[in-house]
Amino acid sequence: MKTEASFFDSSIRRDWLHQHLHAYALAASAAGVTMLALAQPSQAEIIYTPANVTIGPNQSYSLDLNNDGTIDFTIVNQFQSSASGINWSVFVQNPGGGNAVAGFLAASGGFQWAYAFYSGFRITKPARHFISSSRATMAWSHKLQNRYSQGGSWNPSNSEGVYNRYLGLKFAIKGKIHYGWAQLTTENLFGHSATLTGYAYETIPNRGIKTGQQQGTEGSVEQPGPAALAEPAQRPATLGMLALGSRALSIWRRKESPIAGN
Repeated sequence: MKTEASFFDSSIRRDWLHQHLHAYALAASAAGVTMLALAQPSQAEIIYTPANVTIGPNQSYSLDLNNDGTIDFTIVNQFQSSASGINWSVFVQNPGGGNAVAGFLAASGGFQWAYAFYSGFRITKPARHFISSSRATMAWSHKLQNRYSQGGSWNPSNSEGVYNRYLGLKFAIKGKIHYGWAQLTTENLFGHSATLTGYAYETIPNRGIKTGQQQGTEGSVEQPGPAALAEPAQRPATLGMLALGSRALSIWRRKESPIAGN
């Protein structure tokens, strides 16, 4: 038969046990929250490298986005002059291995063209915006006597350049895909210069980066619709258009620019 003392003793033990179980539950819950926080994805880190490199006629630049000694892309400025005319082109060479340039395949001719993005465009999936061929042309020009032909998103006029635009780049680090950009300016219709002014990449695999972004996270950036990614027409430049100079080129670019500005 339980005495009054033993009854209270049992009650105290039960209260003590309940308090400790409750404390354990709180501790376990807190530990679970801590583990969940630790399990969250790590903070993205943008690695930016400033540059001031002029790529003159018949010169090239080996672009190593993450500065690990492996060439990720090569930017080539090719210029040819002969009795038959003048040819100029700026293009990106891709070594393969998962690397690709943001661009499109021309409907006619089968050429691969590189986009000239404005600042703030998100470089990431889908893969259809990237071309993995060994060469992506930025700009080209041809002059034969008084006849001119030109094309490409990076193609400047005689008096005006394409300033501070961005290549969108996808490349592999130890078998994992990373995204980056390179900022360039192209000047003069017939190949006087292409200037690299900086480049950056995202250290977290498969995480996007905005063109021009030098730190922080990519955030949410609205992607343009399919119409904004339409390829520019490649056609001869008439003497009338050339006579108008930069004003005519701005009209021409508005009609065929692949990417809308911010």
